Amino acid sequence: MAGQHTGIRIGTMVDGDKAASVIPQIADHGFESFNLKFWQTTGELDLAETAKRVREAMEEQDLVISALSIFGNPLTGAGNNADTLASWERLIDHAHLFGTDIVSGFTGRLTDLPIDESIPQFARVFGELARRAADRGVRLAFENCDMGGTWWKGDWNIAHNPAAWELMFNSVPEDNIGLEWEPCHQMVSLIEPIPQLREWVHKVFHVHGKDATIAWDIVREHGIHGPRPFVWHRTPGFGDTNWADVITILRQAGYQGTIDIEGWHDPVYKGELEMTGQVHALNYLIRCRGGHLVANPQ
Repeated sequence: MAGQHTGIRIGTMVDGDKAASVIPQIADHGFESFNLKFWQTTGELDLAETAKRVREAMEEQDLVISALSIFGNPLTGAGNNADTLASWERLIDHAHLFGTDIVSGFTGRLTDLPIDESIPQFARVFGELARRAADRGVRLAFENCDMGGTWWKGDWNIAHNPAAWELMFNSVPEDNIGLEWEPCHQMVSLIEPIPQLREWVHKVFHVHGKDATIAWDIVREHGIHGPRPFVWHRTPGFGDTNWADVITILRQAGYQGTIDIEGWHDPVYKGELEMTGQVHALNYLIRCRGGHLVANPQ
């Protein structure tokens, strides 16, 4: 008998405050997991009540909440990030109500300073958060997006380069902190994602389904600092990555988590084509994992 998933579920990201209403509208497309996301703050949202409504929306279906994500800068708390650190704490405390053990997001950054200068503050903030999470059986995963930053300056996030990962994990050597990885954010820096995944898969707790297309002809003619764009974020199935390779590496490492499509970035499959692109990505990723489970003969 065919099953809905084969160890690695394929899902999508949804806004946390809209999840209870959105999930019933899109679950029938075949999504198997949902990553609930918040921007900078969970606000006044009652997380316990939200978890109850989300569970009811998924009732009697083989669906899971894969992760709760908060994207802001918890290291500075400046401006609209004033509640980001408290939001990390709230999501850690409420993760069990959603049935997930992963809370993810940006590390934060000391604005416009080199990455290594943010490490002491990262160690203070996430050392404490890692202990809080461990007490509750929760793992913390860091999104690998540069948010327009470099090694030398930027905002939001330091966890976008493997040299930074070394510094981070050495400063907080806890087993419950790792990566929320996707190939796209490495490809925009012209990093080869497949060998990187093979090296770092032991620290990958959650995977986002987002790809990229690199226009190598533009790179060769105009470089990466010229007036012409040379890379685009893409929905899986439309980009350059062979996701069968990604899933093979994940399976070989014993990964039992999810790949959740991060939509709303593709320059072509957007607007009225958004869900068309996401469902294409869903079906593509299911094929890349080998399709649906087929039972062996007895």
